[in-house]
Amino acid sequence: MSSTDSRPDPAGRVTTVEIFFDVVFVFTITQLTRVLEDDLTWAGFGRIVLILGVLWYAYTGYAWLTNQLPPRRPAQKITLFAGMAGFLLTSVAIPAAFTDTALLFALGYLVLVGIHLIMFSLSAARATTIRVAPYNLAAVLLIGLAAFVTGPTTYALWFAAALVQAALPYVTPRFSWIRAAGSYQVAAEHLVERHGLLVIVALGESVVAIGAGVDIHHITAATVTAIVMGLALPAALWWTYFTDTRVAAPTLDVADPRTRTRLAARTYVLPHYLLLLGVVATATGIHAAIAHPDRPAGTAAALALAGGVALFLAGTSSVRLALRLGLPSSRVAGAFAVFATVPLGIATNAHTQLAAVIVVLIATLLVGPRHPSRRAATA
Repeated sequence: MSSTDSRPDPAGRVTTVEIFFDVVFVFTITQLTRVLEDDLTWAGFGRIVLILGVLWYAYTGYAWLTNQLPPRRPAQKITLFAGMAGFLLTSVAIPAAFTDTALLFALGYLVLVGIHLIMFSLSAARATTIRVAPYNLAAVLLIGLAAFVTGPTTYALWFAAALVQAALPYVTPRFSWIRAAGSYQVAAEHLVERHGLLVIVALGESVVAIGAGVDIHHITAATVTAIVMGLALPAALWWTYFTDTRVAAPTLDVADPRTRTRLAARTYVLPHYLLLLGVVATATGIHAAIAHPDRPAGTAAALALAGGVALFLAGTSSVRLALRLGLPSSRVAGAFAVFATVPLGIATNAHTQLAAVIVVLIATLLVGPRHPSRRAATA
């Protein structure tokens, strides 16, 4: 890359290569869903939480990178493809990330972090690279060490890696990127569009996975109905997300630059992690319902379906709170109401619970805010 890559180049619309990047990343969501289906226990869910936490941090790093350095030149695009290769390696390794393919995961993560730091050093916010690098490289080291140990030590190292990246910078702001956050020039519309497209791709991929998993040799009327509801539920989640985030861009735009950076971080890191975790759990619950629509839902599957939707609602609510748009009581009530469907699924069948969850979501949309008020955000 030439030195001219370091010149400020404001991000506009999301580029096609960024969309391609998101499609590759969403394979992570597909893999995590499959893993959770195979081990639908609290321990299995805990592993999903760890893996997604580490990979989501890496994704947000790339989202902020392309917000600072739009990949419009061939060299930038080719380098970004190398980052995609890192994501693909980690995604392939997910089913046995703590055991047999731990080293492959660590290698993919090293590629992810290395490419990110190289590109970030050429961006308009390159001065903060030295503040980001120690935390990210420490996480790579911890995950690499985890590949050579077994048992609880493996999980302890993974947990430490997640904390080093997500929590330690806030504990040591003097030495981390937190102190230099003002050097970021957040292009609000780009960041909002990028995450909106990611949510669309993630929900769309969950629908594709549902269709691909249908046993076409044993289709009944109940199965057909469940398949249709398997589309209706992600559609309702999509509608909820874009209702609650409709004024995100103008809200960020009216904030002063330093405040905008903090607002963007609060809006697009933890809340969207909860959203994607919710997509994984919801897709797992939908798959179980379609596989056996006439049978009672097992406790684990019923909790996955309800808990996933509740996590998604918690994520959209967190977005609204981060943007100071207020928290509609309908979202809180909806989160509690979906948990009330768990006994219904266990006592009757998975088909009935799926229908009840959809009704709850529709109700939250009907009584909730359709046009959130636009407010100037303050620090």
